[in-house]
Amino acid sequence: MSKKTSATEEGRSDPGTGKPGHAEASVNAALSASQKVDLYRLMVRIRRFEERSLRAYQAKKIGGFLHLYIGQEAVAVGCCSLMGKDDHVITAYRDHGHAIAVGMELNPLMAELYGKATGCSKGKGGSMHFFDPARNYWGGHGVVGGQVPLGAGLAYGLKYKGLKGACMTFMGDGAVNQGAVHEAYNLAALWDLPVIFVIENNGYSMGTSQARSSAGDLARRAEGYGMAWGTCDGHDLYEVRAFMAPFLEKARAQCKPAVVEIRTYRYRGHSAVDAQLYRSKEEVLERKTNDPVKRFPRWLLEIGVVTQADLDRMESDAQSVVAGAVAFAEESPEPPIEDLYTDVYVDGTGFDFVPNWAK
Repeated sequence: MSKKTSATEEGRSDPGTGKPGHAEASVNAALSASQKVDLYRLMVRIRRFEERSLRAYQAKKIGGFLHLYIGQEAVAVGCCSLMGKDDHVITAYRDHGHAIAVGMELNPLMAELYGKATGCSKGKGGSMHFFDPARNYWGGHGVVGGQVPLGAGLAYGLKYKGLKGACMTFMGDGAVNQGAVHEAYNLAALWDLPVIFVIENNGYSMGTSQARSSAGDLARRAEGYGMAWGTCDGHDLYEVRAFMAPFLEKARAQCKPAVVEIRTYRYRGHSAVDAQLYRSKEEVLERKTNDPVKRFPRWLLEIGVVTQADLDRMESDAQSVVAGAVAFAEESPEPPIEDLYTDVYVDGTGFDFVPNWAK
């Protein structure tokens, strides 16, 4: 029997004070002061990385696509902060936030955006293809919904090996109608795979509102497969953690899949070139009153974990680290032309020849 879980049933955040509605949840109450600060440090680092990436894109130093995570930081940080050693993450093309949340360094990330040899994917992937297998991060994927069956496959691998881990498989609300997503749901439920399908519902499938593109509650579709499901507010870092923790625990201990919908909002366009004609500036400004990167530090100030000077210092540090990443990317070498023939096959040897024009 499928079951709905909603973190909002236990109490919603107070938007007047910024106080999280789930500060007393065991998973949050157990956090030390330094761990709480680290959560904020990650969110502000993601925000400044994204803002600086946009500037570089507008200066034509980054090519291809650029899908920014601005406004959704609490989702990636909240979910990834719960990861254990055998937990895995895979996501779609809006992947910068998840990469930083799992602990990837900013230098190779910015270098990847610049298409440099020092990038995390050797400059071959760009914005949509950050990877770090050492951190159980299986990247960004450019095909809408294409990563979802792969997430089910990662979960199958965990179960096959007898590991007590789970795979958080992130997707946008625009992916929920893809056939591959439902095929993955079916296999996950049929085989009891330890996968949590995380729908980051930012309200818009590219330029079409979710209300106009998808019928019904997105997570509730799990009922058709007998999976547990639930929804929560993605602007409250503590709520995300309190909401996700039980799903992760059940997946690890019982190999039970679930579909969850985390309602969030992106303050920028679908990509860097999106004119955003489908929504008003007033709507964006109104939603910014719930900005997770401003909301959580207000709470830290209120409970005395940080001072304003501490927050100012973290802001300065984030800007400094991002500036260093930009300098690293700009000074890094371009990939050599021979790299066209490397990493073609899994063993990394590529073709066994180099054509005359590449010599």
